[in-house]
Amino acid sequence: MSNNYSPAEVAAMIDHTILKADATKEEILQICREAKQYQFATVCVNAGWVAVAANELKGSGVGITTVVGFPLGATTTASKAAEAKFAIADGATEVDMVLNIGLLKSGDLEGVQRDVEGVVEACNGHAAVKVILETGLLTDEEKAAACQICKKAGADFVKTSTGFGKGGATVEDIALMRRTVGPDMGVKASGGVRDRETALQMFAAGATRIGTSSGIAIVTGGKGEGY
Repeated sequence: MSNNYSPAEVAAMIDHTILKADATKEEILQICREAKQYQFATVCVNAGWVAVAANELKGSGVGITTVVGFPLGATTTASKAAEAKFAIADGATEVDMVLNIGLLKSGDLEGVQRDVEGVVEACNGHAAVKVILETGLLTDEEKAAACQICKKAGADFVKTSTGFGKGGATVEDIALMRRTVGPDMGVKASGGVRDRETALQMFAAGATRIGTSSGIAIVTGGKGEGY
């Protein structure tokens, strides 16, 4: 991605995120107002806030991302699928599910694929599915295997991190993920992207979306804090 991209073009690739446990209704409404002002791709909120965000963002063109199986990925496929269905009913347009990391590390690649497929089927084309790999816990071989599984399972994106685990997005991981999934699948960098320079490095490496609580700083050229 070129440094010549406009602030509006950068904003259109950001999921404006607030996933902290103590987020208040007013904070949810505030990020929605910011998302409308800057025209971010989506807001990313926990599922309990999706209906509030949907009401605030109605007609704005800003999507709503929520998370399922978050942040550990260790819930059952049925639980993840149910979370996704309820979230879509409340207005979610994108679902970021956490990969079953333990299954991957156990070598049960078929189980991992079934887990992703269960959420893809639950979304049934009504919401894009991004799969969070939690790259800070994986070897490069595991990252590549996970990307291949997610693509085969019909997910729309692979995503680096929850922001609650070890590490965050790196240029090297984004490049690896892009090489593995090819040119057409989405790749989302999340965790530790807090300024425009870092965001542009992620885009240059192959990211097509950024998940961050520092969206305004990235767009305006400042330095953010948090996720």
